Amino acid sequence: KESTFIPYGAPEQKAETTNVLQKYGLESDEYVLYVSRMEPENNAHRVVRAFEQVKTDKKLVLVGDAPYSKQYIANLKKTQDPRIIFTGYVFGEGYRELQSHAYFYTQATEVGGTHPALVEGMGYGNCILANDVPEHHEVLDSTGVFFSPTDDSDLVKKMQKLLDNPSLVDHHREIVQKRVRAKYSWDRITEQYEELFKRVARV
Repeated sequence: KESTFIPYGAPEQKAETTNVLQKYGLESDEYVLYVSRMEPENNAHRVVRAFEQVKTDKKLVLVGDAPYSKQYIANLKKTQDPRIIFTGYVFGEGYRELQSHAYFYTQATEVGGTHPALVEGMGYGNCILANDVPEHHEVLDSTGVFFSPTDDSDLVKKMQKLLDNPSLVDHHREIVQKRVRAKYSWDRITEQYEELFKRVARV
């Protein structure tokens, strides 16, 4: 059947407040952010293992949970790295704050199409480190940094490169915001819905 694809819209304004950062002992630009359901296909374990090997004073913040993955989450939390923080679910203003103040954002999922958290991470102006799978290339195009779906050492290498090069992070923040304005702004999304509804109603 003929279909119409309309993507998610992205936020385009950062949160200025830092209440949730204070709760977890975080500072703006001093942590790497991961957001997803905590299950194996979303590769939180790869992100944790890689971060354990990088040299940095920044922290890794993992946001998310899954009531059906208790053992998997328990294994993640066995890490001995004090830089790694698990927040569980965070919604609303707290989530906006975490996205708005991250040093860079990691999208490690390997299935599932376009992930809302990825589009949101872009909208909040984050440099994106993404698993090198087709759906992430479709969303990010050339604005992201990509790591191997199978080679953990490549993830370590890419993390370390971003941690060591703030100017590279700033570059990707700039170009990803241009991508958001061109493809994922709510004004653009709204226009696409209006056009679709007019066609359906034969106006």
